[in-house]
Parts: sequence; structure tokens; C-alpha cells
Amino acid sequence: MTFVRYHVRHETLYHYDQVVGESHHLLRLTPRALPWQRNLEHHLAISPDPSARRSFLDCFGNRITKIHFTGDHDYLEIISEFWVELRDRPKPSATAAKVPWESVRDSLRYRADRTFSPAHLEATAFRFVSTNVPIDSQYAAYAREAFLPGRPLVEAADALMRMIHRDFRFDATATETFTPVEQAFKARRGVCQDFSHIMIACLRSVGLAARYMSGYILTHPPEGKERLVGADATHAWVAVFVPDFGWLELDPTNALRPDLEHITLGWGRDFSDITPMRGVLLGGGDHEPEIAVTVVPEEEFASLYGDGETYLEELSP
Repeated sequence: MTFVRYHVRHETLYHYDQVVGESHHLLRLTPRALPWQRNLEHHLAISPDPSARRSFLDCFGNRITKIHFTGDHDYLEIISEFWVELRDRPKPSATAAKVPWESVRDSLRYRADRTFSPAHLEATAFRFVSTNVPIDSQYAAYAREAFLPGRPLVEAADALMRMIHRDFRFDATATETFTPVEQAFKARRGVCQDFSHIMIACLRSVGLAARYMSGYILTHPPEGKERLVGADATHAWVAVFVPDFGWLELDPTNALRPDLEHITLGWGRDFSDITPMRGVLLGGGDHEPEIAVTVVPEEEFASLYGDGETYLEELSP
């Protein structure tokens, strides 16, 4: 079985225009433990020191770090750094890959006398409207090109992913964090978050269960160029429920199935469930975060950071 290891550094810095007297924040920056993903080491450095800090799991099983500040502060710096090991993701069996999409849709529908399996019961939470993902006939109509009668779900979902990659243009200036899905859908442009929300809207609008995946992706510098520290970003993709298999991951931004270059932080119904950082402030004025992400394969770590000793010491809790 193939495996790879990555080092990830995610830096977030806020400089506040006005002093913050009190604040609460929820951080979702810890990678998930999965059959194909192992969290080898994680450091979370927070400055200034919070007045209180605790960790817990949300309803989707994502690790959350909750921090509370009661003293005045005019900045906040959070550095998440970890080593993670990835192995090949499982693939649907030949039988699971041949199940028609309509059969899956029907298996998720509510019926008074139906008893759902634990897997189906979990999947139903990802079938409905959520904060950032509507269900509408326009998304179902768009998806119909892929979801032909009798077509296997796995094949149809792959086709929808490639349609979005074909029809939508990546444009970092076209949308913002909370741009409505309808706006990105009509403009036919956006970023990975928009493409993932659009694909989820299409899948749910034809009656399927789909969830929003959050994490990182290994980027490749141009040929002849060195990897730059801080040049990466968080990434988003999609997972669709396939009975007798689980969740099939699909990346509409890159038109591929995630495997050894996608690192999973967590998942939810949409972006609002898995925001890397969310907070409530008393004071602060105007402020925009400065964010820098670096994803480095193990074999490149020494050339990028040297021996890393000083680098790791600054992150020790």
C-alpha cells in the first residue's frame, strides 16, 4: 500500500483597529483520524495566551478547539502545524459502483415503516437544505445531463464533477466567503468553495446525500521554480454517499477523485459547519485576517525549513 507524509503549516494573523476587550473563537484546524489518514503530530500555538482553552468533538466528529480571551488585546495569531500520513483511499467495489442513482435516492427517502441502517441514517443529515446550500429545480436541471435514467451513481457523480470543471471558471476575484451559491452558479465562476457548494446543491436537488469536505491539497510549483512558504490555501471538495461503500470523494475544482494529495480537516453540511476559524468579538473595529498555508511533502521539508528545530520549538504548547 502506498503512503506519503506531509507537513502542513497554517498561519492566521489578525491586527485589530481597536482593542478587543473579550472574544470567543472556535478553531477547526486539527486533521481527522481516518482509515487512510493518520495524524502524526499536531501543534497549535496561540498568541496572546487565551484565558481559557478546551477541546471537544462537534456533531460531525470534527475536533474543535475553543478559546476565550478576557483581557484586552490588539492582535491574534494562531499557528497550526502538523505532520500527517496518507494512504490510498478505498474504492467502491464493482457491485457498489453499479448501483443506479435512482435506487440510492429512493433508499434515502423517508417512509413511515422504513428502518434505516446506521449508514443511511447518518447520510440523511446531508440530504437537505443547509445554511449555504439550497435545493432548487435549476440545480436538478443542470445535473440531469449527468444523472441519466438508470446510470450508476458513481459514474453519474463523476460526470457531474467533470461538468462543473468544464463549465465553471476558477476566478479568485469573482466571489467572497459568503457569496450565495445562486450567484456563483449564474456567473459560472468562483473558487473551490463555490464549486463544492454548487455540486452539493446539484446532488441534493436530485435526492442524494452529499457533504462538504474541508482540508488542504498539495500544490505543485511551476517547472523550474521552488516551493514558496505560505503560497498554498485551504481547499474544499465533495463526498457523495454510496450504499455498501461509504462516502465517495470528488474534487470538482480539479476534476479528480482525492487520494494521496488531499488532506482532510473535517466535513459538514456546507462551509458554515467546518469554517477553520470563527469568532465573536467585543471591540476590534475593522480587521481582515492575514493567512498563509504551506503544504510540504516529507522529502522537501529539510530543503524548505532546514532541520526545523527552531521552527518547531516556537510552536511547542
